[in-house]
Amino acid sequence: MADQSSYPIGTPGQPWGPAEKIEWRTRQTRKRSYEADVLSVIERLRSRFDVVEYGRLDYAPDSYRLFAIRGRGWRDDLPCALVTGGVHGYETSGVHGALQFVDLHATDYEGRINLLVAPCVSPWAYERIHRWNIDAIDPNRSFRDGSPAQESAALLQLVAPLRDRVLVHVDLHETTDSDESEFRPALAARDGKPFEPGEIPDGFYVVDDSAHPQPEFQQALIEAVAKVTHIAPADRNGEIIGSPVVAPGVINYPLKELGLCAGITNAPYKTTTEVYPDSARATPEQCNAAQAAAVRAAIDFALAHGADALR
Repeated sequence: MADQSSYPIGTPGQPWGPAEKIEWRTRQTRKRSYEADVLSVIERLRSRFDVVEYGRLDYAPDSYRLFAIRGRGWRDDLPCALVTGGVHGYETSGVHGALQFVDLHATDYEGRINLLVAPCVSPWAYERIHRWNIDAIDPNRSFRDGSPAQESAALLQLVAPLRDRVLVHVDLHETTDSDESEFRPALAARDGKPFEPGEIPDGFYVVDDSAHPQPEFQQALIEAVAKVTHIAPADRNGEIIGSPVVAPGVINYPLKELGLCAGITNAPYKTTTEVYPDSARATPEQCNAAQAAAVRAAIDFALAHGADALR
């Protein structure tokens, strides 16, 4: 167990107040551009897809427009597929894997399923390569009514009319070395708790919904991604990030209970993907391709097995 005092903000054993959160915020600097990296790609996709602005983050002096991409030929008689990326802004392949899927594969599904893709849910955090939003809130623990995270609230509002029509939802994430070096220590300090070191898994894995598990669906994603990058093995305790491995590369979380993005609809098929970009065995291009492959496998499985699941 590490000493919380090793984190440079706050007093050990005491949760942060407004002063500590302001100090944390002043330390966050822009390291990349949402406009250059994300909005420019979305703009290029407008010729082939519908683009919807579903919200705006006013984080003075910055303002961020939130966009989702919709497949053309939207039909009310078709089920929906939801893809979300960048809920944690620092998880790069979640953003660019979602955009790569749209660019290369989305038109393959026209007339078969309605596609809705929100590629960068947390642009402020994307620019600062951070897990939290400007208020030191984790959006991926905040998907619930009255959410304190503007990013989460905006996405919930976008998806609300479709909640019962979504057949499959894929939420794209990464597990990185910085989880252990920065984000978990920061979380412990913010909450006034001791930091307990963990282990970063080397490879891709998925998180199923413990309330409504779909093991065959999750395994279809693992098999597809294994052709692109390696799958994370269980640690010496038979776990990945502290959760029992229930099948190769698969763990379970209570998605709705934890306020996770993957739990925002009533989709019978839902998953959170996790790639490991810091692995010596993976490149950024592989990570993006792995995310796109996971989305394709998820939609293909849902279309093949789940048409009756919404009835």
